[in-house]
Amino acid sequence: MSIRADFPILQRSSRGRPLVYLDNAATSQKPAVVIDAVNNYYQTCNANVHRAAHELAEQATEAMENARIAVRNFVNATREEEIVFTRGTTEAINLLANVLSDRIKSGQDIVITELEHHSNIVPWQMLAQRTGAQIKVIAIDDYGNIDLDDAANKLTPNTAILAFTHVSNGLGSITPAAQLIAQAQAVNALTIVDGAQAALHLPLDVQALGCDFYVFSGHKLYAPTGIGVLYGRYDLLCELPPWQGGGEMIEHVSFEQSTYQLPPYRFEAGTPNIADAIGLGAALSYLQTIPRAQLVSAEDRLVTNALSELRQIPGVRIVGEPEQRSAVISFLLEQGHPNDVGTLLDQQGVAVRAGHHCNMPLMQRLGVPGTVRASFSLYNNDEDVTRLLEAVEKASTFL
Repeated sequence: MSIRADFPILQRSSRGRPLVYLDNAATSQKPAVVIDAVNNYYQTCNANVHRAAHELAEQATEAMENARIAVRNFVNATREEEIVFTRGTTEAINLLANVLSDRIKSGQDIVITELEHHSNIVPWQMLAQRTGAQIKVIAIDDYGNIDLDDAANKLTPNTAILAFTHVSNGLGSITPAAQLIAQAQAVNALTIVDGAQAALHLPLDVQALGCDFYVFSGHKLYAPTGIGVLYGRYDLLCELPPWQGGGEMIEHVSFEQSTYQLPPYRFEAGTPNIADAIGLGAALSYLQTIPRAQLVSAEDRLVTNALSELRQIPGVRIVGEPEQRSAVISFLLEQGHPNDVGTLLDQQGVAVRAGHHCNMPLMQRLGVPGTVRASFSLYNNDEDVTRLLEAVEKASTFL
């Protein structure tokens, strides 16, 4: 089944040729139903939520809260109050790194992995600096797989938090999430999973995973930018203090003191991103209408074929060969800087990402300055792979 016609931007050209969009790990394109949902909000019921008695506000509130229910169903949370809207994965992790401060004691360990995006490194470094905790890093092997023996050594009774990616944005490695969570639970550590790259491509069930928190961004699964999700176990969310103060998150305010709402509103100070939350709800509804498992299987086939053919091109080096891979391929061209290769591909209408992908420690671990990253989504097809291979072969002749 082809879903390309649902995405208006895929009909455009780039550099005079039909667009090949392979930068999906950075952001995905949006189907017309999502664009229409956002436009419809502004055209028919633009109003602030939860704060008025008029019809527009009622309709806006209902649409946004329906989106929260859609997210609950998407991740299989036990209740919609476990779903907090954020600006994205980065804000969700920063929120947690702030509200968990009182739970972290000097000398405790915050454990991450060598695969992490900067957004799952820097907030924990800042928390460690505030609290006197220390960062420990689980190693990967040369292929991009988590070293489970090292994980067992790093996760100890002194571990306060384990924060790790479900799928690496740099290599596409699928991490053994359930096993890592179980190891962390055995030492009573909190578990936080960065699902930014996983939410579209893997079945997602937070109850089955058993994690305490799961975060992801809407814009990588066909929703607008500027909207994301923090899932947290309700009992934990109720114990945590608010991050930001203002309207909406309060129960009662006086000049002497304030009391706060229950989750999720405790963590949603101020006017929320109503339109894009509605867009996220529309994206999740859209995903329910397509044969997602079938399309993921087709996507896996495309990635496998692309890998096989890229290996046949002289001078191409695949960076990362994990045992389980999602929809990301990182590679280098001999004698070519990643940025130059990315530019040469762009000149042929093939959009990829080049650089360190907010994975500077990972690139240092692998001994490369960065990579060229081709990342796939459910709307990519065999023609996209053919065009990528042709563009890489042509680029190799210029280097």
